[in-house]
Amino acid sequence: MLVHPWDAPIDESEWRQWLAGHDFGQLIAPGRGRDLPVVVPTHFSYDGAETVWLHLARPNPVWAALDEHPRALLTLIGEYVYVPSDWNAKPGTDPLDGVPTSYYAAVQLSCDVRVIDDPAGKAAILHRQLAQFQPATERSPVLPTDRNLPGIRGIELTITAVAGKFKYGGNRTAEHRHDLAEHLAERAGPMDAGARAHLLRRLGS
Repeated sequence: MLVHPWDAPIDESEWRQWLAGHDFGQLIAPGRGRDLPVVVPTHFSYDGAETVWLHLARPNPVWAALDEHPRALLTLIGEYVYVPSDWNAKPGTDPLDGVPTSYYAAVQLSCDVRVIDDPAGKAAILHRQLAQFQPATERSPVLPTDRNLPGIRGIELTITAVAGKFKYGGNRTAEHRHDLAEHLAERAGPMDAGARAHLLRRLGS
C-alpha cells in the first residue's frame, strides 16, 4: 500500500482508535509457493493493543496456507468515497482539468498466527465475540464441552507491524479541504459523513 507522508497516521493512537471501531476485514494468508494467497472475509475481536482473535469453520481452505507459513495480513478499509474531478481540481485551475480521486481509511496488520484447537481456547474466543457482537442477546454460556466447537478452529493474531492510511486531502490547502467537506455534506452519500469527519478531524476543525 502506497502511503504518502500526508496520508500517514498522525500517531499510533489514530490507527488504534480507528481499528477499535471496526470489526470486519479480510484475513490474507500467503502460505508458501502458492500462485495466489487465501483471502477470508471475517469478523474479529481486537484487544486494543497487539492481539486479534477470530474463528473460522474447520473446512476453510485457509488452514493449509497457515500450516505452510504461520503469518497473515489482516486488512480493513472504511469510510471510502469517490471525489469527482471538479471537486479535486486545485483552486484557481479549470475544474474541467481536474483529476478524480478516492478518499478512504485503511489499516493493514502484519501478524504472527497461532491456531487454537483446544476446546477451552475456542470457547474463550466464542465467549469474547458473543459479548462483543450480541451483548443484549441471552445465550447459554460457551463451555469447552459445547457441541459446536469441533466444527471450528480459533486464530490468535499477534500484530508485528502496521501500515495505516487516512487519505482525506492531506496534500490540499485548508481552504480547499473545507470546500471538499462542504461538497461531501451536500452530497450526503452512504459514507460521505464518515469521510467528512475524517477530513475535518485531520484538518483540526
